[in-house]
Amino acid sequence: MKPRRWIALVVALIAACADQASKWFVLNRMQVPDHEQVPVLPFFSIVQWWNRGVSFGMGNGTDTSGLQRNLLVLLTLTILAVLGVSLRKARKTWVIAALGLVIGGAIGNLIDRLHYGAVADFLYFHYQQYDFPAFNVGDSCVCIGVGLLLLDGLGLKSKRSVSFKDV
Repeated sequence: MKPRRWIALVVALIAACADQASKWFVLNRMQVPDHEQVPVLPFFSIVQWWNRGVSFGMGNGTDTSGLQRNLLVLLTLTILAVLGVSLRKARKTWVIAALGLVIGGAIGNLIDRLHYGAVADFLYFHYQQYDFPAFNVGDSCVCIGVGLLLLDGLGLKSKRSVSFKDV
């Protein structure tokens, strides 16, 4: 492994561990009942919601066969493989770190899906009648990493960096 690729490994490991540690704390120490809120600030609460679907709960139905879970695990593994190829082509340190964030966040959520059959979400932002779907630390890492990759793709890249069209 090239020396700078270790950056992605360390960032991914930190992201996945932070995701799993925060979920462990909410699930085992706080023990928030399903769909109940623990207010922290007027616009932020801790909740315990299980996402059996994809982003923002899409497809969060009642699939009891496990087919949806298995397909989402397969999709995640495929995405991780594509990210691994992208990582091999990446040249800029911050792009390598961004890929590490995405990989670590995806692994954190994959661990949940394999262990629980769903992803634990607990960060809930709301204001009056407006709210944002609950999410977790892994989701945050994926979003930040993708945002950095989009910035790279929008013109912050040099001739040596990798973009999605190279994958």
